[in-house]
Amino acid sequence: MMRILAIAAGGAIGAVLRFWISTSIYSLFGSEFPYGTLVVNVLGCLLMGFLYTFMLEHFTSVEWRAAILVGLLGAFTTFSTFSLETLNLLTAGEHTKALLNIFISVVVCLSATWLGMQLARQL
Repeated sequence: MMRILAIAAGGAIGAVLRFWISTSIYSLFGSEFPYGTLVVNVLGCLLMGFLYTFMLEHFTSVEWRAAILVGLLGAFTTFSTFSLETLNLLTAGEHTKALLNIFISVVVCLSATWLGMQLARQL
């Protein structure tokens, strides 16, 4: 039961952070391209790679790992929103923007996860 509560608490924080960061990015750059979702996904992937590696190598608490990795980062990253926004771009005939979003999201997020893992190993 403690693990479920830890995930719920982390999820609440992650969802609010996702909203705050993506809204801030959209207010800076506009909404013609899913910049907010892209920034959140890249940042979330970087944090996931770093924290996953760091926590497995330095912490043993299942509750903390669940709260941060499953709850906070699970609610923070937004690949479901990425999918919807990409399909909306395709439906609107914005094929170049849709393909650009797919390419950047996959390549940059995978690279950010790898970088996070490498950074964690340096500690």
